[in-house]
Amino acid sequence: MVRKVNGHDIGRLMMGDQCVFEEIYQLYSGKVYRLAFRFLKNTELSQEIVQETFMNLWLNKEKVDPNGNIWLFLFVISKRLSINALRNIAKSKYHTENLLLYFNELQNYTEEDIFVRDLELVAKKVIGDLPRQQQIIYKLSRIEGYSHKKIADQLNISANTVKNHMSTALKTIKSRLSEYELMCLFLTLFLF
Repeated sequence: MVRKVNGHDIGRLMMGDQCVFEEIYQLYSGKVYRLAFRFLKNTELSQEIVQETFMNLWLNKEKVDPNGNIWLFLFVISKRLSINALRNIAKSKYHTENLLLYFNELQNYTEEDIFVRDLELVAKKVIGDLPRQQQIIYKLSRIEGYSHKKIADQLNISANTVKNHMSTALKTIKSRLSEYELMCLFLTLFLF
């Protein structure tokens, strides 16, 4: 049976009873951690929020309502600290990169598979939209693995012409795929 903190316990806390404080910590530190983790998605920062929350409780123990709900008091403190931490994360490039890295690790692999399949379809369409000569040269170079000289010999054109067609094709493909990736990034950020 889980022990509940009552008004008598809160009164003892307000008087500076460390034993009651430790009991409250044992009862609620896990809940505070889970709340912070829901906001921050970071173990280390969430543990810091737990410590700061209970430090705030101890430093402000006289302000706790003896007839109130201690969890509500802890909830408000930890939520405020978590939101402040998120603001600080937004200001900090290092933490922002770590948060993005964490979210990337949690991505659904099905979504990644769909994205890769869509990207492949877009790439095929972009290659299909290239002028015929560029398509042939691109496929021989990138898919068949032919050298520029071998392509030139096979198509009876100069290696310089092959190089120019490849250069133009790659610029077009890169530009179109970048537009697609940018569009997907915006959709991902705003829809999910």
